[in-house]
Amino acid sequence: MRRITQRPLGMRMGTFSIVAADPAKGQVGVAVQSKYFAVGAVVPWARAGVGAVATQSNAYTGYGPSILEALARGERPQAAIDAALVNDKQAVQRQLGVVHADGEAASFTGKECTEWAGSRTGPNYAVQGNICAGEKVVEGMERAFKATSGSLAERMLAALEAAQAAGGDKRGQQSAVLIVEQSGWKDTGGEGVDRLVDLRVDDHAEPIKELRRLLDLWKIEAANNIAMEHYGKQEYAEAVAVLQQSNARAPGDARTLYNLACFESLAGMPTESLAHLKQSIARDASFREMAKGDGDFANVRSLPAFEKLLPARPAVKKAAHTKSKPAVRKKASRRK
Repeated sequence: MRRITQRPLGMRMGTFSIVAADPAKGQVGVAVQSKYFAVGAVVPWARAGVGAVATQSNAYTGYGPSILEALARGERPQAAIDAALVNDKQAVQRQLGVVHADGEAASFTGKECTEWAGSRTGPNYAVQGNICAGEKVVEGMERAFKATSGSLAERMLAALEAAQAAGGDKRGQQSAVLIVEQSGWKDTGGEGVDRLVDLRVDDHAEPIKELRRLLDLWKIEAANNIAMEHYGKQEYAEAVAVLQQSNARAPGDARTLYNLACFESLAGMPTESLAHLKQSIARDASFREMAKGDGDFANVRSLPAFEKLLPARPAVKKAAHTKSKPAVRKKASRRK
């Protein structure tokens, strides 16, 4: 029988979390905030196509992988929780939230978890908290998750924001995390894993606000990656449409503007291309040198506006005895 040790009272994590699923998109995820350093290393566990787990209060990290294994074997969330706790002498101090990839959810709050402690469950989610300002914390999380539209990541972050607005952890804030896994992403995402979103704030005065900033940056990155997929298929109009939407949501990102200018050039939109290239260079001068040798601008390179923006360098005469080498240019990757 495994031996599970108890954390001293001062080490128990006052935490609020949500585990959630979007079965239609094949996504599962966890979002957490706690007055605890690097909570992302302890509470959240997720596996694409299987489910997600939050283990908190007197947290035992072993419950993350063991419950995911149980779900993978075909156990349902409540049964997986019951089996995990049956031989645990510290079960009265544990708190767990579990969601299956198909949306079925369950939670557990031990009777000795520090007040206020409790949970709410429903189709596709379980929300739970301990050492919270009151029941209004999990009520706010549940309401925000159900009312918010958009991606699973957006909905879970909205739940954290609502929890904090309702008082959150009575001790304050320190760290937060947001993870999403998506079935099949490892075959299309380029990194070879199903981890779609993995954002962590280990120590911050306002970690949820910082998590929001990071998610906004992630969305810009995701849009550029989607556009690059279209670019690789020579679907330039589609790539333009993706980055136009991204730039409308978050205007001013230099890399988005540069990539948009490239795709507009290739799509036969010279005026728009030159306007966005100018904006990109104004925000990040390094794109000036990149553009000078970028073949994506072949359609606009001879235009006076391009020459004005990027004047050609004067030719350098070589000595008669010098043999020149053909130029070799490696095209810069825009993915990272």
